[in-house]
Amino acid sequence: MLSVNSLRIVRSFRALLHPNRLLVNRLSVTCSGHCMSTSLHKKDTWQSDMNFTALTKENGLFCYTNYIPSLRNYSISQIKRNCWKCNQLFEKKPAFFCMSCKVVQPPEEGISYFQIMDCDYTFTLDTQKLQKRYLQLQRSLHPDNFSQKSPIELEYSESQSALVNKAYTTLLKPLSRGLYMLELQGMHLEEGTETGADSGFLMELMEINEALDETQTPEEANKIGQDTKRKLAELTEQIDAALREGELQAAKALLGQMKYYANIEEKVKEKLSGFM
Repeated sequence: MLSVNSLRIVRSFRALLHPNRLLVNRLSVTCSGHCMSTSLHKKDTWQSDMNFTALTKENGLFCYTNYIPSLRNYSISQIKRNCWKCNQLFEKKPAFFCMSCKVVQPPEEGISYFQIMDCDYTFTLDTQKLQKRYLQLQRSLHPDNFSQKSPIELEYSESQSALVNKAYTTLLKPLSRGLYMLELQGMHLEEGTETGADSGFLMELMEINEALDETQTPEEANKIGQDTKRKLAELTEQIDAALREGELQAAKALLGQMKYYANIEEKVKEKLSGFM
């Protein structure tokens, strides 16, 4: 039986996890010697050794190791999880399937979207790799593959598939990706949140919107679209630098600017479709 101090430590660790984490059934926590130990280490980015090709032990669908970014300065070695069906112990995570009985597992708590999608924790991630990972996961986790399985396996596949979809859509676009990275660092910010943009910046945006409304040809709209794309590329570099340096307030302000320019980009697309 765990001591009171051990239970406090476990509870404290769980409090550090992502606030919107999925609750997992049958989560097993074990402590060696009734204690948990942490050791500090620095890590700017992290990668997994996952090589997903098919549903085999080697493909990495079963498990791989990384720590969520908000906890990435700590090494936590005493958290264990068991297969809900055969009780096989998982020492690594996330585990989508049990390596022993091969059944699908429920989503895990405290796993970041970067870990799920096997991506480096960086703002300028490889979107082609992200898309490839998404397709690979969905081929194995899609509920259609579990229509003849037990109800609980179907339920877990639906939960895993939905989580993969959410992770993919969040990390795919720079704006939602950046907002999520801020959230992992404890700065909760919705995409619609006002960011205190100065009057000069807002005036510039108003002029761009007016110019877009007055465009009479696809060429004029394309010109505004190209200018907006260049500005978004500049903001991407600036946001990446701010996040790497831990300048979260600066990253927040820049993401606010990106939000406005992303809206203009969408308006340009709508304008161009109107010329067709």
